[in-house]
Amino acid sequence: MLARTILVLLLAAVSLGAQRSEPVLVSAAISLSDALEEIARLYERQGGGTVRFNLAGSNVLARQIANGAPADIFISADLVQMHLVQRAGAVVQFTYLLTNTLVVIVPRGRPLSGASAAALTDPSVRRIAVGDPAAVPAGLYARKFLQHEGQWERLQPKLVPLANVRAALAAVESGGVDAGIVYESDAIASSRVAIAFRVPERMTGPIVYPVALVERSRNREAAERFLRYLRFDRGAQDIFRRHGFDPYVTTH
Repeated sequence: MLARTILVLLLAAVSLGAQRSEPVLVSAAISLSDALEEIARLYERQGGGTVRFNLAGSNVLARQIANGAPADIFISADLVQMHLVQRAGAVVQFTYLLTNTLVVIVPRGRPLSGASAAALTDPSVRRIAVGDPAAVPAGLYARKFLQHEGQWERLQPKLVPLANVRAALAAVESGGVDAGIVYESDAIASSRVAIAFRVPERMTGPIVYPVALVERSRNREAAERFLRYLRFDRGAQDIFRRHGFDPYVTTH
């Protein structure tokens, strides 16, 4: 009888260990990649468990989740994509996690002639990399900025729409374009670009990153723990700030 009890306890312990070792799967906007991967390493070292990421444009991730792709947490770079998965019934009620700032960047050593949208109309600026304004959050914010400044129609022929904001960053890094419009967090991640100027929030509207648990999560308890860590842990918030993000506060 004692041996049987011990066996049952051992099997229960093995089962519990297996549950705890199952990674939390986070589908997150690619602009968050550097910060999230650093946070995940810290979280694992502190005994929080393993986290894995599916990093892509928010529009791509939203379609995946709405169509039933596995995920435990979704972090979008804008509200449009979060509302899409919410309408599909694919996420639990979302909250805001971070804010960001739009910037205009250039290859290092190739400055613009000014610090406004008008500088992008200069003949020396022939190609401008952006996330696809029809779908990618960073591209949508870029369009709002250029429309606010009355330069959208004039600059459209110069725009090079790309699959996500990191692709726009890479295009500027390579020197294949003369400028790009990305998030400040992306510019900070690269030593090969320089920030020409920051775009005021009044020209884009607030740039927010909503986060939600995925309704079909098979690892809900662990996902909730990691989500709390992202929102409230001081170490996680310090990492976000170092990578160019600001934790969301109620004044936004």
